[in-house]
This record gives sequence, structure tokens and C-alpha cells, in this order.
Amino acid sequence: MFNFFYNSNLFIWIEKIINFINSIFFVLLISALSFALIFSPPDYLQGDSVRIMYVHVPAAWIGLASFSCIGILSILNFIFKIKNLTIITKSIAPLGLMFTCLAIVTGSIWGQPTWGTFWAWDARITSMVILAFFYFIYIAIHKLISDEDKAIKFSSIIAALGLINIPIIKFSVEWWSTLHQPASIKITGTSTIHSSMLMPLLLMFSVLILYCALIFLMKYKTEIIRIKKKNLKRL
Repeated sequence: MFNFFYNSNLFIWIEKIINFINSIFFVLLISALSFALIFSPPDYLQGDSVRIMYVHVPAAWIGLASFSCIGILSILNFIFKIKNLTIITKSIAPLGLMFTCLAIVTGSIWGQPTWGTFWAWDARITSMVILAFFYFIYIAIHKLISDEDKAIKFSSIIAALGLINIPIIKFSVEWWSTLHQPASIKITGTSTIHSSMLMPLLLMFSVLILYCALIFLMKYKTEIIRIKKKNLKRL
């Protein structure tokens, strides 16, 4: 079953997707940066510092979405023992950690002109730091535990526990009094962010998603090759 993932056709498709992303990435990046840095207006209260939002918010979204995927796939892998899910989660985890840390750093930079401080242990910030620790522990387990079955077991437990933190991050601004404002973009309700800021925000999100897809595919391919070499040594 696992030999399917070594099929050369899979690598051909991965290369095609990578080439396609590369062909549109820089055009989309330049467009997104142009709107974020030039065409979008400054905020009437925050001024030009609001432009940090165009990196901070997408980074936070990706950090949350990545761990949600890791948690769900880890639980499925723990139950059904699908080895490919381990490769996927291991390929997602470094990206999720990077964007979670990016969200924390950019949030701190944004906090100085907005709140008058780089750091405050409010509910949203604290829960994001906890998320970063879950990422770190998850990655460390796979790096430090050589027994694959044990690594999958322990990492799945960590991922499942980390899922509890996701709704805490999401609803922290509603459950507690925090420095963070409530969500401006709502899927089921009316968004309060103006279209002149929403478009560059979504463009930057698209750019970062493409970047994640690019790095994920390269990491996924590398993991498959590494496992293949490891299995060949055992023969």
C-alpha cells in the first residue's frame, strides 16, 4: 500500500504543481504588496502601522489552520494507522510553527504603537504562545524518538490536546476582556473591515497560502524520499 507514495507519477504531479505555483507566485506577491503598502489607506486611528495587519492576520490564520489539520489528521492516523498522514502532518508542522511565531512577533510589533507596549499577557497572546509550544513539542517528538510507532502515538496525543487550545484562541476575545479587538471578518455575519483593507488582506493571505503549498510539497517530497531510502537500507 505504501508503495503508492513512491510512484514516480506522484513526483511528476508534485513537480507540476510546484512549477505552476512558481509561475504565479511573484506576480501575486508584487500585487499583494502593492495594495498592502501603497494603495490601501492608513487607518484613521492607527495610521500606517495598520499595515502590519496584512502579515499578522494571515500568519495567525495559517498557524491556527495548520494545527487544526495536524490535530485532525493525527487522530485519524492514530485510529486507522495510515502512514501517509504522518508524512503530511510532519510536513505541515514546521510551517505552522513558523507562521505562529510570525503572528506573535508581528503582533508584538503592532502592539507598541497600538497599545503602547510590545507585550501583554492577555488571553489571545498567551493562548498563541501555548500553541507555539504545542508545535514545538510535536516536532521535537518526531525528531527525538526514533521508534516511529511511539513517536506517532505521543505526537497524536499532543496534537489532540493542542486542538483544545484552538477554540480558546478563536473565542478568547469574546470570553475574556483582552487588548485584542473582536473579529473584523466574519463568515456568517457582517464583516466590519472596509473593502479597501479587505482586498489586500485577502491577497496577502493568498500569497502566504501559495508559499505554504510550495514549501509543503517540497517537504512532503523530501520526507517520501527519506523514508524510501530508509526502507531500502533495511532490505
